[in-house]
Amino acid sequence: MDFDAIYMIWLRDLTRHFRDRVRLLSSVVRPILWLLIMGMGLRGSFSMHGISYAHFIFPGIIAMNLIFAAMQSTISIIWDREFGFLKEILVAPISRTSIVLGKTLSGSTIAFIEGSFVLAFAPFIKINIPWFSLLMLLPLTFFIAFVCTALGIVIAARMTSFEGFGVISNFVIMPMFFLSGALFPLENLPAWINVIMRINPLTYGVDLLRGVALGVHSFSIFLDLFYLFIFAFIMLSIAVFEFNKRE
Repeated sequence: MDFDAIYMIWLRDLTRHFRDRVRLLSSVVRPILWLLIMGMGLRGSFSMHGISYAHFIFPGIIAMNLIFAAMQSTISIIWDREFGFLKEILVAPISRTSIVLGKTLSGSTIAFIEGSFVLAFAPFIKINIPWFSLLMLLPLTFFIAFVCTALGIVIAARMTSFEGFGVISNFVIMPMFFLSGALFPLENLPAWINVIMRINPLTYGVDLLRGVALGVHSFSIFLDLFYLFIFAFIMLSIAVFEFNKRE
């Protein structure tokens, strides 16, 4: 494994990302709108374990920023293919695994930063997260970002146009988000929805964040971590396979 190549890909993608001020602004505005509109608008119609609706959806909004940022970061693969950079690194004497890991780590870092923005709003909606829980949340947030980015790379590796990627990524993002338990509890749902939600990897990411931040969870932390780890491994394996096909 070529760590210099991984670092180079990681640094290049981060540098390009932080030059895009509009995207940085949207990553801050998006969670504010959701917390204000959804959290405050529906607070009177929800009660679970003594927490408000704004508190309940707070971990889900973190997950939303993570998956949106992760998917958007992987569009760089299509940019690189369009302008020839991807071809250059594919013919370079570095392994395809290093390329995939570099892309995954850069996308994970970007998504982690944007997801962490949401944590700054916790005091404004009166969520008191202990320091120990916060220290646990940060690496878990990065891990969930890593899982989402791995999925995004699998999608981007097969796309040849920005339009196609946009359609497919939105087709994936929106159902994953709405069927993750981010906005409503997993209990008392129709059986077919419950099955889909239990297959959805973001369900376990949201449950992990909610369990650490609020102490409310549907699964054990070990099941959440195990499912996400297996899913990430499968996605990375598929991504490496897809890159190996491109000679």
